[in-house]
Formats: sequence, structure tokens, C-alpha cells
Amino acid sequence: MDHEIQLISDGGGLAVIGDPTAVELFLASEGMASKDLALPRLASVLSTGAGAAQVGSEITANSGRWVKLSEESAQAMKKYGLRKSKKTGLETGVLKGDKGQVKGFVEFVKGPGTALSNPAMLAGVAGLMAQLAMQQTMDEITNYLAVIDEKVDDVLRAQKDAVLARMIGVGFVIEEAMTLRESRGRVDEVTWSKVQGAPATIAETQAYALRQLDALAEKLERKSKVGDLADVAKESESKVQEWLAVLARCFQLQDAIAVLELDRVLDASPGELDGHRLGLKAARNDRLDLISRCTDRLMARMDAAAGTANAKVLLHPTKSRAVVHSSNNVGSAVTDFHGRLGIEGSRASLDARRWTDAATDVKDRAFDTGADGVDAAKRFGSQTIGKAKSTGDKVSSRVSARVHRRRIDDMEAAEDNQADADSSHEQA
Repeated sequence: MDHEIQLISDGGGLAVIGDPTAVELFLASEGMASKDLALPRLASVLSTGAGAAQVGSEITANSGRWVKLSEESAQAMKKYGLRKSKKTGLETGVLKGDKGQVKGFVEFVKGPGTALSNPAMLAGVAGLMAQLAMQQTMDEITNYLAVIDEKVDDVLRAQKDAVLARMIGVGFVIEEAMTLRESRGRVDEVTWSKVQGAPATIAETQAYALRQLDALAEKLERKSKVGDLADVAKESESKVQEWLAVLARCFQLQDAIAVLELDRVLDASPGELDGHRLGLKAARNDRLDLISRCTDRLMARMDAAAGTANAKVLLHPTKSRAVVHSSNNVGSAVTDFHGRLGIEGSRASLDARRWTDAATDVKDRAFDTGADGVDAAKRFGSQTIGKAKSTGDKVSSRVSARVHRRRIDDMEAAEDNQADADSSHEQA
């Protein structure tokens, strides 16, 4: 007997609907891990209207699984040639295979009685997919916060600002609503009334955290001395992680509100579900763009500070390394934060410029000046040795002695080379 597997993709996830055995075989053949789509939740919503009995029986007979698409698996799905709807933004298609063994043939079902031909069911499935995707991100953020849980708790306890206090209180209310949703399978009017005012409070907290990150970036921009940059970079290293945690919690709560909203719309106005889903998706993307721009500005200032420090490593070796170290730590924190929220992009770590490399560059430029090369090298040697001694409390005596010996060797080699050149000139 042939089995049909209905595929629905919203770009970030894939719903696989069909005979339970066929669905499992397909997912196994593609090597995809999946979650239950919870199709039975749609049965009560679609239980009215023409064809309701048929739709209800199909929901009961079919299995639905959801897969979070990675970049690789999204590319792999292109081989099935799913077609995208301009109206819904969904890509849909049907695979036919004997007992779930996919033959690679895709066709669209034109007859009644399938998720693809029933607009209400298609919208319902898309809503379930959006909820699962947001819950996946919420789980990622929970894991992220767990890693730095102790530090975050200390930060939040120390905050006396009313904005953060309100956000913490709203979090308790939302968590209660999510618990009721899990136990009842829906979001009724009473549950929804408890969280209706939450989005404004969360948005206020998010704006507050973004302003704190912008303030750190502006503070870095105003500094030009390496010592000042080192102090601000060190402060940023500790503060950035704290405000990223606050932003992550805000994003988590905003996703939770969206999950509750979709349930409420599905329960009260199922015909508006698809439009509401698209609106929530656009708003979520806007939030991600806003967070991305803010953190990118901060990293641009951190990288600029590291560049300034590397350029002045001869005069400030210890402070320069400290600036680069702080910049890399902040970059690592931001990259991890971006990954949890699904923000694409990566940043390579910067290398602290070695004092000896900078000294060699200066020496080479001195020799390139021509006839005064030897004198320039001597001046360079005496100046840099003096600078090394002036920072003796910051650089170990062993490193200073090694640098001192290397400078003397360089000068002696320069003098020998000049002597050889003079000798050759006299013989000629």
C-alpha cells in the first residue's frame, strides 16, 4: 500500500504528517530528530463547519512530527521541491512511497481530506510549528541562563531598579500561565487576562538593557589612552554578560507570551490564526534585528579598542594585552548569546600583538631610513630598554632581562653589519 507523507515547512521547521509508521520511517531515513506536533489539539478547534467529521478523523488517524531545521537539513529538503505560498510563506508538498520508502516524487494533493487542502488545518499546523520553534528557543535560553545562573541571580538581586523588578514579577505570572496551558491544553480568557499587560513591561526592560550596552560602547568610544581603555574594557567584560542575561530572559518571556497568544487566537478566532502568526514572526524578527545591531555596535567598539591597544603595545605591554583579552571575552559572550537566540554570524578572536613583534617593526622602519640606520637603531635600543625598565612593576624581571639582551644583540649585529659594509667600501 502506498503512503502519503505531507510536508510543511516555514523555513525554520518542518512538519511531517501522515501514517505513523510512514512518518517514522521517513524521519529515520533522513536522520532527523523530531518532536510531537500535538495534532490532536486541533481536533476541537476544527470540530465545526462542513467536513469537520472528516477532518477530525484524519487528525486522529495521522501522526504529526516537528523537526527544527538546521542549515544543512534545510538544504537537504530542497531536493523534494516543495512549493512556497506567497500568502502564508509556507512551503508544502506530498511525498509518496511504498510503506514510507520515499521515491523522491513530489506532487500536490488536489482532492479534499488533507492538511494541505484544508486552509483551517494548514493554518493550525503552522501555528503549532511556530509554537514549537519558540519553545525550542526558550529551552535554549533556559540552558544558557543555567550556565551563568548564580551570577545572574546575584545581578538581579542587586538591582534596585523598578524596571527589572517588574520584569521579574511578570516572569512569575507568565510561568504560571504556561503551566495552566500545559495542564488544560488551551489558554482560556481568565488565563489570558493575567498576562495581557506583560508585553509592555518586558519591552521596557529590554530597552533598558539595550541602553546599558550602548552606554558601555559610548564609554569605550570616548577613551583614547590605553590605560583608560583597559579599565573600561575590564568593566565591560563583567557588565556585558549581566545585561545579555537580562536580554535573554526578556526574549524568553516574549516567546512565551507569543505561544500563549497563538493558543488564545486559535481558541477564540481560528480564522485569524495565520495572520496573527505572520505578525508575531515579523515582530520577533524586528526584536532580533534590534538586539543584533546593539551588540554589533558594542563589539565594533571593543575591536577598535583592541586595535588601539595593539598599536601601542610598545609603551603599554600589560595594559594592551588586557584590552585584547577583555575584547575576546566579550566577543565570546556575545557569540554564545547570539547562538541561543538564533542570530547568525560569527566573530574571530583577536590576537594580542607581541611586544617583540612591535619592537621588530620599529627597528625595521628605523633601518629603512637609510644612512642614519645605525644611529636610529641605537636610539631605538636605548629608548625601548628605558621603556621596559619604566614598566618593571608590571612586567616580570625575567621578561625584561630577555628583552634587554635581545636589544643588545640587535645593536651589536647592526654595528657588525655596518662595519662589514665600511670595510668592503674601503677595499673597493
